[in-house]
Amino acid sequence: MDKQDLTPPETIRKLLEYNPATGKLFWRERSTEFFNDGKRSAETACRCWNARHAGKEAFTADHGDGYRHGRILDRVYFAHRVIWALTHGEWPVDQIDHINGVKDDNRIKNLRAVTHQENSKNQKLRDTNTSGHVGVCWYEQTRKWQARIRVNGRCVHLGYFVRKDDAIDARKAAEVEYDYHPNHGRV
Repeated sequence: MDKQDLTPPETIRKLLEYNPATGKLFWRERSTEFFNDGKRSAETACRCWNARHAGKEAFTADHGDGYRHGRILDRVYFAHRVIWALTHGEWPVDQIDHINGVKDDNRIKNLRAVTHQENSKNQKLRDTNTSGHVGVCWYEQTRKWQARIRVNGRCVHLGYFVRKDDAIDARKAAEVEYDYHPNHGRV
């Protein structure tokens, strides 16, 4: 979505209220300026909308992957991006990371603006992982544990290890060296 197409944060402030303690959004009472569809008077449309929505929680729909979303002026937005725009007065340039990995925990203290690369350094352990630790796997050809890490889009081999714990230690050291988030690999 092009930044010019996004609803300005000033307009969003007129429509939504944010509770930073809970991470939830609520619909504000709207004025007639937001109702001019031509089907009925702006006063009637405004009164009906406010009776139905004002003060109620907004952005309660689940996107199917755990993220909350909703509509503002007929455009769909993710709640965490709206909250960032409300709090910082501008739309995020790239991605918003949920630091603790809980996709509907939209408290501002749990959100950070990151690049795609930074965001990938704070991922949960994949369901397909068989070793129990990110970047560590059994390598049948050598009959040893292999440790790897992704750096700038490239896979870096950290070594083969007789003991699984040694492979995990090598991976953990590399995570620190390459500035991975401490939550990376959480279950």
